[in-house]
Amino acid sequence: MFRIKGKATTNQTPSEAVMVGVGVRKTWLDVFLHPMGERVRVGNDATGIGKLLTCCLAHSAGLVVMEATGRYHRAAHAALHEAGIQVAIVNPYRTKWFADVLGRLAKMDEIDAEVLARFATIMKPAPTEPSSATMARLREVVVARRQVISERLVLENQCEEASSDIVKDLLSERIALCRRHCDILDAELQAVLKTDPQIAGRYAILTSIPGIGPTTAATLLAEMKELGSANAGEVAALAGLASMNRDSGMMRGRKTVRGGRVMARNTLYMASVSAVRWNLDLKAFYERLREAGKPFKVAITAVMRKLLILANTLLKEGRAWSATPP
Repeated sequence: MFRIKGKATTNQTPSEAVMVGVGVRKTWLDVFLHPMGERVRVGNDATGIGKLLTCCLAHSAGLVVMEATGRYHRAAHAALHEAGIQVAIVNPYRTKWFADVLGRLAKMDEIDAEVLARFATIMKPAPTEPSSATMARLREVVVARRQVISERLVLENQCEEASSDIVKDLLSERIALCRRHCDILDAELQAVLKTDPQIAGRYAILTSIPGIGPTTAATLLAEMKELGSANAGEVAALAGLASMNRDSGMMRGRKTVRGGRVMARNTLYMASVSAVRWNLDLKAFYERLREAGKPFKVAITAVMRKLLILANTLLKEGRAWSATPP
Protein backbone atom coordinates (compact mmCIF):
# COMPACT_ATOMS: atom_id res chain seq x y z
CA MET A 1 0.00 0.00 0.00
CA PHE A 2 1.06 3.55 -0.66
CA ARG A 3 0.66 5.53 2.53
CA ILE A 4 -0.55 9.08 1.95
CA LYS A 5 0.08 10.33 5.48
CA GLY A 6 1.14 8.96 8.82
CA LYS A 7 -1.17 8.13 11.66
CA ALA A 8 -3.07 10.95 13.26
CA THR A 9 -3.27 11.49 17.00
CA THR A 10 -6.09 9.40 18.45
CA ASN A 11 -7.66 8.34 21.73
CA GLN A 12 -8.62 4.89 20.50
CA THR A 13 -9.84 2.41 23.07
CA PRO A 14 -9.43 -1.35 22.62
CA SER A 15 -13.20 -1.88 22.37
CA GLU A 16 -13.75 0.81 19.73
CA ALA A 17 -14.76 -0.66 16.37
CA VAL A 18 -12.70 0.30 13.35
CA MET A 19 -14.69 2.16 10.71
CA VAL A 20 -13.27 2.47 7.21
CA GLY A 21 -14.05 5.22 4.73
CA VAL A 22 -13.19 4.60 1.08
CA GLY A 23 -13.07 7.45 -1.43
CA VAL A 24 -13.66 5.80 -4.80
CA ARG A 25 -12.13 7.01 -8.03
CA LYS A 26 -11.84 5.36 -11.43
CA THR A 27 -8.22 4.23 -10.95
CA TRP A 28 -7.63 4.33 -7.19
CA LEU A 29 -9.21 4.03 -3.76
CA ASP A 30 -8.33 6.35 -0.88
CA VAL A 31 -8.82 4.69 2.49
CA PHE A 32 -9.14 6.15 5.99
CA LEU A 33 -9.28 4.01 9.13
CA HIS A 34 -11.04 5.52 12.14
CA PRO A 35 -10.16 5.94 14.99
CA MET A 36 -6.48 5.20 14.21
CA GLY A 37 -6.33 8.02 11.66
CA GLU A 38 -4.41 5.88 9.18
CA ARG A 39 -4.60 6.77 5.48
CA VAL A 40 -3.68 4.52 2.56
CA ARG A 41 -4.14 4.59 -1.20
CA VAL A 42 -4.53 1.51 -3.38
CA GLY A 43 -5.38 0.95 -7.02
CA ASN A 44 -8.98 0.36 -8.00
CA ASP A 45 -8.08 -2.98 -9.57
CA ALA A 46 -7.78 -6.59 -8.46
CA THR A 47 -4.42 -6.04 -6.75
CA GLY A 48 -5.48 -2.87 -4.97
CA ILE A 49 -8.81 -4.31 -3.86
CA GLY A 50 -6.91 -7.31 -2.48
CA LYS A 51 -4.77 -4.94 -0.41
CA LEU A 52 -7.89 -3.14 0.83
CA LEU A 53 -9.41 -6.47 1.81
CA THR A 54 -6.25 -7.50 3.69
CA CYS A 55 -6.21 -4.16 5.51
CA CYS A 56 -9.86 -4.44 6.57
CA LEU A 57 -9.42 -8.02 7.79
CA ALA A 58 -6.23 -7.16 9.68
CA HIS A 59 -8.04 -4.40 11.58
CA SER A 60 -11.31 -6.35 12.01
CA ALA A 61 -13.20 -3.51 10.33
CA GLY A 62 -16.71 -3.10 11.68
CA LEU A 63 -18.04 -1.28 8.64
CA VAL A 64 -16.73 0.06 5.33
CA VAL A 65 -18.50 3.07 3.83
CA MET A 66 -18.30 4.18 0.19
CA GLU A 67 -20.31 6.64 -1.86
CA ALA A 68 -22.42 5.38 -4.74
CA THR A 69 -20.28 6.16 -7.81
CA GLY A 70 -22.03 4.43 -10.67
CA ARG A 71 -19.86 1.41 -11.42
CA TYR A 72 -16.45 2.25 -9.94
CA HIS A 73 -17.27 1.03 -6.42
CA ARG A 74 -18.86 -2.27 -7.45
CA ALA A 75 -15.79 -4.51 -7.63
CA ALA A 76 -14.55 -3.44 -4.17
CA HIS A 77 -18.06 -3.74 -2.74
CA ALA A 78 -18.49 -7.28 -4.07
CA ALA A 79 -15.04 -8.43 -2.86
CA LEU A 80 -15.50 -7.04 0.65
CA HIS A 81 -19.01 -8.46 0.93
CA GLU A 82 -17.84 -11.91 -0.21
CA ALA A 83 -15.17 -11.82 2.51
CA GLY A 84 -17.84 -11.17 5.15
CA ILE A 85 -17.03 -7.48 5.66
CA GLN A 86 -20.05 -5.21 6.00
CA VAL A 87 -20.20 -2.42 3.43
CA ALA A 88 -22.61 0.53 3.29
CA ILE A 89 -23.04 2.34 -0.03
CA VAL A 90 -24.32 5.82 0.79
CA ASN A 91 -25.85 8.66 -1.18
CA PRO A 92 -23.29 11.43 -1.89
CA TYR A 93 -25.87 14.03 -0.83
CA ARG A 94 -25.89 12.57 2.68
CA THR A 95 -22.11 12.66 2.98
CA LYS A 96 -21.96 16.17 1.49
CA TRP A 97 -24.40 17.33 4.17
CA PHE A 98 -22.32 15.55 6.81
CA ALA A 99 -19.11 17.18 5.53
CA ASP A 100 -20.81 20.58 5.69
CA VAL A 101 -21.77 19.93 9.31
CA LEU A 102 -18.17 19.00 10.11
CA GLY A 103 -16.92 22.08 8.28
CA ARG A 104 -14.97 19.91 5.85
CA LEU A 105 -15.85 21.75 2.66
CA ALA A 106 -12.59 21.23 0.76
CA LYS A 107 -13.01 18.69 -2.06
CA MET A 108 -9.98 16.48 -1.51
CA ASP A 109 -9.92 12.72 -2.01
CA GLU A 110 -8.25 11.97 1.33
CA ILE A 111 -10.70 14.23 3.16
CA ASP A 112 -13.55 12.37 1.44
CA ALA A 113 -12.30 9.09 2.90
CA GLU A 114 -12.01 10.54 6.41
CA VAL A 115 -15.47 12.07 6.23
CA LEU A 116 -16.87 8.70 5.17
CA ALA A 117 -15.19 6.95 8.10
CA ARG A 118 -16.56 9.52 10.54
CA PHE A 119 -19.95 9.22 8.86
CA ALA A 120 -19.85 5.48 9.54
CA THR A 121 -18.98 6.08 13.20
CA ILE A 122 -21.70 8.64 13.89
CA MET A 123 -24.53 7.81 11.46
CA LYS A 124 -24.07 4.01 11.43
CA PRO A 125 -25.63 3.42 7.98
CA ALA A 126 -27.14 0.03 7.26
CA PRO A 127 -25.00 -2.42 5.23
CA THR A 128 -25.81 -2.67 1.52
CA GLU A 129 -26.12 -5.94 -0.36
CA PRO A 130 -24.27 -5.95 -3.72
CA SER A 131 -26.48 -6.00 -6.79
CA SER A 132 -26.96 -9.39 -8.41
CA ALA A 133 -25.50 -10.02 -11.85
CA THR A 134 -29.01 -9.75 -13.30
CA MET A 135 -29.66 -6.39 -11.62
CA ALA A 136 -26.30 -5.07 -12.79
CA ARG A 137 -27.15 -6.17 -16.34
CA LEU A 138 -30.61 -4.60 -16.08
CA ARG A 139 -29.19 -1.29 -14.92
CA GLU A 140 -26.61 -1.31 -17.71
CA VAL A 141 -29.36 -1.74 -20.31
CA VAL A 142 -31.53 0.96 -18.71
CA VAL A 143 -28.65 3.46 -18.64
CA ALA A 144 -27.67 2.66 -22.24
CA ARG A 145 -31.25 3.12 -23.40
CA ARG A 146 -31.50 6.49 -21.67
CA GLN A 147 -28.27 7.61 -23.34
CA VAL A 148 -29.51 6.51 -26.77
CA ILE A 149 -32.76 8.42 -26.31
CA SER A 150 -30.90 11.54 -25.15
CA GLU A 151 -28.67 11.32 -28.23
CA ARG A 152 -31.70 10.89 -30.48
CA LEU A 153 -33.40 13.99 -29.05
CA VAL A 154 -30.27 16.07 -29.64
CA LEU A 155 -30.04 14.83 -33.23
CA GLU A 156 -33.73 15.52 -33.86
CA ASN A 157 -33.31 19.10 -32.66
CA GLN A 158 -30.25 19.53 -34.88
CA CYS A 159 -32.11 18.07 -37.85
CA GLU A 160 -35.00 20.46 -37.32
CA GLU A 161 -32.62 23.43 -37.34
CA ALA A 162 -30.46 22.26 -40.26
CA SER A 163 -30.85 24.00 -43.62
CA SER A 164 -28.51 21.79 -45.68
CA ASP A 165 -30.16 18.77 -47.30
CA ILE A 166 -26.96 16.73 -46.91
CA VAL A 167 -26.76 17.54 -43.20
CA LYS A 168 -30.44 16.67 -42.77
CA ASP A 169 -29.91 13.31 -44.52
CA LEU A 170 -26.89 12.45 -42.36
CA LEU A 171 -28.71 13.43 -39.18
CA SER A 172 -31.77 11.42 -40.25
CA GLU A 173 -29.58 8.34 -40.73
CA ARG A 174 -28.17 8.73 -37.23
CA ILE A 175 -31.67 9.23 -35.81
CA ALA A 176 -32.82 6.02 -37.50
CA LEU A 177 -29.79 4.21 -36.05
CA CYS A 178 -30.70 5.45 -32.57
CA ARG A 179 -34.22 4.10 -33.01
CA ARG A 180 -32.84 0.69 -34.07
CA HIS A 181 -30.51 0.67 -31.07
CA CYS A 182 -33.43 1.51 -28.79
CA ASP A 183 -35.41 -1.44 -30.20
CA ILE A 184 -32.41 -3.73 -29.62
CA LEU A 185 -32.08 -2.53 -26.02
CA ASP A 186 -35.83 -3.00 -25.42
CA ALA A 187 -35.49 -6.61 -26.59
CA GLU A 188 -32.45 -7.06 -24.34
CA LEU A 189 -34.43 -5.65 -21.42
CA GLN A 190 -37.13 -8.29 -21.89
CA ALA A 191 -34.45 -10.98 -22.19
CA VAL A 192 -32.91 -9.87 -18.89
CA LEU A 193 -36.28 -9.99 -17.14
CA LYS A 194 -36.86 -13.57 -18.32
CA THR A 195 -33.67 -14.74 -16.61
CA ASP A 196 -34.92 -13.88 -13.10
CA PRO A 197 -38.50 -14.80 -12.07
CA GLN A 198 -38.34 -12.60 -8.96
CA ILE A 199 -37.37 -9.48 -10.93
CA ALA A 200 -39.94 -10.36 -13.60
CA GLY A 201 -42.61 -10.58 -10.90
CA ARG A 202 -41.68 -7.16 -9.52
CA TYR A 203 -41.72 -5.76 -13.05
CA ALA A 204 -45.23 -7.17 -13.62
CA ILE A 205 -46.50 -5.51 -10.43
CA LEU A 206 -45.07 -2.14 -11.43
CA THR A 207 -46.45 -2.26 -14.98
CA SER A 208 -49.91 -3.10 -13.61
CA ILE A 209 -50.13 0.46 -12.25
CA PRO A 210 -51.79 2.87 -14.73
CA GLY A 211 -49.16 5.42 -15.71
CA ILE A 212 -46.15 3.14 -15.18
CA GLY A 213 -45.00 1.68 -18.47
CA PRO A 214 -42.15 -0.70 -19.31
CA THR A 215 -39.43 1.98 -19.29
CA THR A 216 -40.50 3.47 -15.95
CA ALA A 217 -40.82 0.03 -14.36
CA ALA A 218 -37.37 -1.06 -15.55
CA THR A 219 -35.81 2.21 -14.39
CA LEU A 220 -37.35 1.96 -10.92
CA LEU A 221 -36.17 -1.64 -10.57
CA ALA A 222 -32.65 -0.71 -11.66
CA GLU A 223 -32.32 2.55 -9.71
CA MET A 224 -34.35 1.82 -6.57
CA LYS A 225 -33.80 -1.73 -5.44
CA GLU A 226 -35.05 -0.66 -1.98
CA LEU A 227 -38.62 -0.51 -3.32
CA GLY A 228 -40.79 -2.93 -1.41
CA SER A 229 -38.48 -3.13 1.60
CA ALA A 230 -38.27 0.53 2.72
CA ASN A 231 -41.03 2.68 4.22
CA ALA A 232 -42.84 5.48 2.41
CA GLY A 233 -40.66 8.27 3.80
CA GLU A 234 -37.46 6.43 2.94
CA VAL A 235 -38.37 5.79 -0.70
CA ALA A 236 -39.50 9.40 -1.12
CA ALA A 237 -36.15 10.59 0.23
CA LEU A 238 -34.20 8.18 -1.99
CA ALA A 239 -35.90 9.63 -5.06
CA GLY A 240 -35.42 13.20 -3.83
CA LEU A 241 -39.18 13.66 -3.34
CA ALA A 242 -39.22 14.28 0.41
CA SER A 243 -40.17 17.86 1.28
CA MET A 244 -37.32 19.88 2.80
CA ASN A 245 -38.09 22.77 5.15
CA ARG A 246 -36.24 26.04 4.57
CA ASP A 247 -36.97 27.68 7.92
CA SER A 248 -34.62 29.92 9.88
CA GLY A 249 -35.58 31.64 13.12
CA MET A 250 -38.87 33.43 12.54
CA MET A 251 -38.64 33.00 8.77
CA ARG A 252 -40.66 30.22 7.18
CA GLY A 253 -39.33 29.38 3.73
CA ARG A 254 -40.99 27.39 0.98
CA LYS A 255 -40.66 23.62 1.13
CA THR A 256 -38.55 22.14 -1.65
CA VAL A 257 -37.44 18.75 -2.91
CA ARG A 258 -33.85 18.06 -3.88
CA GLY A 259 -31.13 15.45 -4.07
CA GLY A 260 -31.94 11.79 -4.46
CA ARG A 261 -31.62 9.61 -7.53
CA VAL A 262 -32.04 11.86 -10.52
CA MET A 263 -32.67 9.13 -13.08
CA ALA A 264 -35.52 7.63 -11.02
CA ARG A 265 -37.01 11.06 -10.32
CA ASN A 266 -36.92 12.12 -13.98
CA THR A 267 -38.62 8.89 -14.99
CA LEU A 268 -41.28 9.36 -12.32
CA TYR A 269 -41.96 12.85 -13.65
CA MET A 270 -42.77 11.53 -17.12
CA ALA A 271 -44.83 8.70 -15.62
CA SER A 272 -46.81 11.13 -13.46
CA VAL A 273 -47.64 13.36 -16.42
CA SER A 274 -49.13 10.23 -18.01
CA ALA A 275 -50.73 9.01 -14.78
CA VAL A 276 -52.80 12.18 -14.27
CA ARG A 277 -54.48 11.32 -17.58
CA TRP A 278 -54.96 7.56 -17.22
CA ASN A 279 -54.97 6.78 -13.47
CA LEU A 280 -58.33 7.98 -12.15
CA ASP A 281 -57.19 8.14 -8.51
CA LEU A 282 -54.08 10.16 -9.31
CA LYS A 283 -56.01 12.33 -11.76
CA ALA A 284 -58.54 13.23 -9.05
CA PHE A 285 -55.71 13.85 -6.56
CA TYR A 286 -53.90 16.13 -9.02
CA GLU A 287 -57.06 18.07 -9.89
CA ARG A 288 -57.83 18.66 -6.19
CA LEU A 289 -54.38 20.15 -5.71
CA ARG A 290 -54.71 22.39 -8.76
CA GLU A 291 -58.19 23.55 -7.70
CA ALA A 292 -56.71 24.40 -4.30
CA GLY A 293 -54.34 26.79 -6.07
CA LYS A 294 -51.20 24.64 -6.06
CA PRO A 295 -48.78 25.40 -8.92
CA PHE A 296 -48.22 22.70 -11.53
CA LYS A 297 -44.76 21.85 -10.19
CA VAL A 298 -46.05 21.36 -6.64
CA ALA A 299 -49.02 19.29 -7.78
CA ILE A 300 -47.05 17.04 -10.15
CA THR A 301 -44.35 16.49 -7.49
CA ALA A 302 -47.06 15.36 -5.08
CA VAL A 303 -48.33 12.95 -7.75
CA MET A 304 -44.79 11.63 -8.27
CA ARG A 305 -44.47 10.98 -4.55
CA LYS A 306 -47.89 9.31 -4.36
CA LEU A 307 -47.13 7.14 -7.40
CA LEU A 308 -43.80 6.04 -5.95
CA ILE A 309 -45.34 5.23 -2.57
CA LEU A 310 -48.09 3.24 -4.32
CA ALA A 311 -45.44 1.24 -6.20
CA ASN A 312 -43.56 0.64 -2.94
CA THR A 313 -46.72 -0.57 -1.18
CA LEU A 314 -47.72 -2.98 -3.94
CA LEU A 315 -44.21 -4.46 -4.11
CA LYS A 316 -44.14 -4.83 -0.33
CA GLU A 317 -47.50 -6.63 -0.39
CA GLY A 318 -46.63 -8.63 -3.51
CA ARG A 319 -49.81 -7.77 -5.39
CA ALA A 320 -50.75 -6.10 -8.66
CA TRP A 321 -52.67 -2.83 -8.84
CA SER A 322 -56.44 -3.06 -8.76
CA ALA A 323 -59.09 -0.38 -9.19
CA THR A 324 -60.82 -1.78 -6.10
CA PRO A 325 -58.62 -2.03 -2.96
CA PRO A 326 -58.39 -5.54 -1.42
